[in-house]
Amino acid sequence: MSDENSTISGIFDFKTTNFGLLNRTYPTDIVSDPRHEKTQWQRFAAQLAALNILAPRHTEYKLLYMGRHGEGYHNAAESYYGTPAWNCFWSEKDGNATVTWADAHLTPNGVAQAQAANAFWASEIKTQKIPTPQNYYTSPLTRCLATANLTFSGLDLPRDHPFVPEVKELLREGISGHTCDRRSSKTYIQENFPAYRIEPGFAENDLLWEALHGEPSTDQDIRSKTVLDDVFSSDRSSYISITSHSGEIASILRGW
Repeated sequence: MSDENSTISGIFDFKTTNFGLLNRTYPTDIVSDPRHEKTQWQRFAAQLAALNILAPRHTEYKLLYMGRHGEGYHNAAESYYGTPAWNCFWSEKDGNATVTWADAHLTPNGVAQAQAANAFWASEIKTQKIPTPQNYYTSPLTRCLATANLTFSGLDLPRDHPFVPEVKELLREGISGHTCDRRSSKTYIQENFPAYRIEPGFAENDLLWEALHGEPSTDQDIRSKTVLDDVFSSDRSSYISITSHSGEIASILRGW
């Protein structure tokens, strides 16, 4: 539904729109659902499977579930101080006397948002038979690591495709001088999210962030293509979850 002219992105709610899946027919319906008993997601899955069966060599069709992290303390701080003061001063600090927003953690509201996504996934799995991700990837920033865990833990997932996400450096937010975009160490991630896999070559400390320096959008788009090429070249899954950031998701979509 995101491509529909009638969709207003600022108020679009995936939880009330079946993840935005259009209610439509597919060429495969006559074979996959001759009695008209299956859900929209089941019929979509049949169509996707058929596309991959019939696809020419070196062509694959995939569905990406791309989720933004819940509200972080950096988001709350920007709302509190206002965007001009945030961009010009506060974003360069690690925090204030009350909270820390360097590699921001989720606020209580952000936790609730991720828990709501978890409840929606549980409902979709049970009632709509939605295809669950076969592999999971996440940004290395804490707000995404935590959001992924809260969103997918405890769901009724297939045993052969459990929630074991891979942390990928290049799925991070657009790199700016804001301290919220500076990730924590590899050791921190391993200690706080021990079930997560960390991609090969992941540095102990953040080598990409630099104070007072920003990443141009063109460079971010190149980075986004690089990480997608890496995923697609090694992962034959049809259903992939990516937990990232609004800016990074927008960059991925620009590449399409």
